[in-house]
Amino acid sequence: MGLLASIGRNFLTSAETLGGIVLVLLRILRALLPPRFDRDETWLNLYKVGVKSFPIVIMTALFTGAIMVIQSGQYVKQTGATGLLGWGAGYAVLAEIGPVLIGLMFSGRVGANNTAELGTMKVTEQIDALRALAIDPVHYLVVPRFVAMMLMLLLLTALGDLFALVGGALTSQFILEVDWRVFYQGVVNSNLLDEYLTGLVKAVCFGGSISVISCHYGLTVSGGATGVGRAVNGCVVTSAIGIFVFDYIVTFAVNFLKLG
Repeated sequence: MGLLASIGRNFLTSAETLGGIVLVLLRILRALLPPRFDRDETWLNLYKVGVKSFPIVIMTALFTGAIMVIQSGQYVKQTGATGLLGWGAGYAVLAEIGPVLIGLMFSGRVGANNTAELGTMKVTEQIDALRALAIDPVHYLVVPRFVAMMLMLLLLTALGDLFALVGGALTSQFILEVDWRVFYQGVVNSNLLDEYLTGLVKAVCFGGSISVISCHYGLTVSGGATGVGRAVNGCVVTSAIGIFVFDYIVTFAVNFLKLG
């Protein structure tokens, strides 16, 4: 009975969290039709979540491309199929590994910070003060973060894919001793535009899910500083789950359309 009670509590907690996330999303969509949000706050968030995330995203992308090439290096050396090196690394990076890893790094840096920021405002009653001044927190705080995260994760993924291929080319040249032009030609000849666009669609979905989840946890904080810590932890875990769920959904949808 204790096990069943624990399962029931976890199920109800998960259902409550999912319902709260959906409600935050609906409030955001209502605020966007027609668009009503603070533009100065949006520009500030574009800088915080985009420009400040650029270095860590580029480092992640460079090593991601390098790892993909190293993983396939043994097969290339055994078979001499150097022309497949660019295709294998490019396909994995553009369609799957690049968007997912960049999304996870973005979640750990931006999503957690957003939850902590909103949670601190909640426990110090700053959000209540906004309501007292007839300022809707969704329009002023949540929507700018939603727009900024979706847009900047899209741009960061587009740049990250490029740097991942650069990392793969450098690794091919200096570690596997395969000329970088062979790697480049393999990427070009593979016609990976569909995979690149699929990765960008995933980035938009990841950015939207991270923003909604982080805002939900931030706005529902209770219990002071301890509650903020729990909210940040919950945000990181739930955002990671959301990334993998959307990765599956988009991949399934794309493959279904191709087969159809």
